[in-house]
Amino acid sequence: MTDAPATYRFYDDLAVWWPLISPPEEYAEEAAYTASLIATAAVPVREVLELGSGGGHNAVHLKADLELTLVDLSDEMLAASRALNPECTHHQGDMRTVRFDRPFEAVLVHDAVDYMVTEADLRLAVATAFVHCRPGGVAVFVPDATRETYVDDTDHGGHDGPDGRAVRFMDWTWDPDPTDSWVLTEYAFLLRDPDGTVHSVHETHRLGLFGAEEWLGILSDAGFVPHAVTEETTEDRTPRQIFVAHRPSPEPGAER
Repeated sequence: MTDAPATYRFYDDLAVWWPLISPPEEYAEEAAYTASLIATAAVPVREVLELGSGGGHNAVHLKADLELTLVDLSDEMLAASRALNPECTHHQGDMRTVRFDRPFEAVLVHDAVDYMVTEADLRLAVATAFVHCRPGGVAVFVPDATRETYVDDTDHGGHDGPDGRAVRFMDWTWDPDPTDSWVLTEYAFLLRDPDGTVHSVHETHRLGLFGAEEWLGILSDAGFVPHAVTEETTEDRTPRQIFVAHRPSPEPGAER
């Protein structure tokens, strides 16, 4: 899993198509809900670290009220995000290993956390969040599914761009072996260039799947005080289980 996200064309040469695959405006509702969870920190939140920030479509909606540092493994996705979010700080890095020399009041790990396909990887990502979360701060993890909410599923979509480009896609998620910690998503894209040429791309993504108790145990082991909440959404899909993890403030008189 060490370099898996970087090998996916979805986040490499196809990154320029991302705004037509999943437009920023579609993130408004979930970003607002995420912001409400970030606001549960015991300290005022201004500086937020987002790990696995992708094309910056959450940041589009959060940056008005927060100072965002955006980290992603893909240079191509960061380029797309810089175009949308020039006000934000961007940094190329792996959520399992990246380190900054300062903490943040909040850490956000959206669905990029799904690429943690082993418990060891997930523990590393959680440790990164913990060491960058200020005491009294909060980390919010938004996996697409847990074992309790997962069902095999298919989806489709796509949009037309003002430059003549267009995308249509289908994704199909299925679980080859329910006894392990991952599932597969098969993506099929039809990509139309401005000159009308259409080409297709298919690739398979391996995604992690863990139970709520596994999540809560890993978060607790890292030092967080976590709990699970059920997402509030008007979208026609199963609401996600989101993990809200508070980093305790030191006891009065304790060494910081």
